[in-house]
Amino acid sequence: MEQILVIEDDIQIQNFMLYALETAGFSVQGTAKGKEGLALALRGDISLVLLDLGLPDMDGMDVLRRLRENSDIPVIIVSARDQDKEKVTALDEGADDYLTKPFSATELMARIRVALRHYNKMIGKEKKEEDDGIYEFRGLKIDNFSHMAYKDGIEIHLTPLEYQLLLLFIKNPGKVMTYRTILKTIWGEGYGEDTQVLRSIMASTRRKIEENPAKPKYIETEIGIGYRMKES
Repeated sequence: MEQILVIEDDIQIQNFMLYALETAGFSVQGTAKGKEGLALALRGDISLVLLDLGLPDMDGMDVLRRLRENSDIPVIIVSARDQDKEKVTALDEGADDYLTKPFSATELMARIRVALRHYNKMIGKEKKEEDDGIYEFRGLKIDNFSHMAYKDGIEIHLTPLEYQLLLLFIKNPGKVMTYRTILKTIWGEGYGEDTQVLRSIMASTRRKIEENPAKPKYIETEIGIGYRMKES
């Protein structure tokens, strides 16, 4: 049984998440402290972390950074901070998703399922939907055997969602990918209109592959439609 750790200092919200997770069949643990949550997350039996940013003893972003130094388990930020800058920073630091309060149990479960699916696929617990192989395009390279990405021969450190996003585009050069198509392909059903999370992941991915993210030479925006991997 997959075990979810909830690091949240608002006891009402923590209890809501713990109840929803238990009802969905997960094993759960909860704590209101960042230091205790970090120790629990690094214990080795946690499948996913739900992390609030506003913790009393340690900023949630610092918890995320410390966790990413030692583990690649999925981390979903659950926060009342809804500024795009906060979201992009969290994703840059290695968060797999960002859920803004308030939210429903249905949305929480959907985000958890997506994060676990991508992580399990990455570590080989689930059968890969895409063929193994090596994909190269204009200095970018994805080795789908080892789930590693490179730019001009130098490894790019991507989160599982960033990896899947870049893989989708490198396999479809020149093709306009609509927001709906991207969301459905990478996140699954139920994300068809949630372009905010896509924009956040795209921003963090561009920071890692583009010399100037404001003037991308790889993935350009088709305003009002989606994105396209530029062929030249």
